[in-house]
Amino acid sequence: MLPTDEIRALLRQYDDPDRSQYPADFDLEAAAARFARLVRAVEERFGPGCSSGLIQDCSHYGGVTVPPEVTGLERPLWVLLSNFGGFVTAGTGGEGMPGSEQGLTEEFLGWLDGACAGAGCVFVPVELLLEPYDGVFILEQMYAEPLLKALAAEQGWGDDVEDDEDDLPPVWFDRYFQYM
Repeated sequence: MLPTDEIRALLRQYDDPDRSQYPADFDLEAAAARFARLVRAVEERFGPGCSSGLIQDCSHYGGVTVPPEVTGLERPLWVLLSNFGGFVTAGTGGEGMPGSEQGLTEEFLGWLDGACAGAGCVFVPVELLLEPYDGVFILEQMYAEPLLKALAAEQGWGDDVEDDEDDLPPVWFDRYFQYM
């Protein structure tokens, strides 16, 4: 696996200030080939019970899910491929949530890193992706939510709904593996 500082440098390098879903030089054929190799590797390891799919309106290309009964973790395993930099991340439980690295063994992470290298990708541990985003791209949700709240207040929508959710700062997972 690449050293943490190198991965952070790559995250910053591929942060395109003008593009949210894919970079200007996005190569659809190369992304499809990377994803096919990644899916094949996951299926070879875990069997045909895995499901995979492509994602629209998102900064990641697609994902593979391994059912809990196959992982032995009592939680599903997910592997995602970003449209940026060929980044791949993986976790269990909720995608991009704290603790989603729970149950991932060093042996599995070593295997995944090798599978990523074979697919022309870079494995990025979810712990790094949960660090605060300090890149140049302005995440649309940072601006859309306050505008929607202001509109709702002006129109009187949802007056009976309490907003218990604390606004969390964006993280690198939001930049490279989230819906836009």
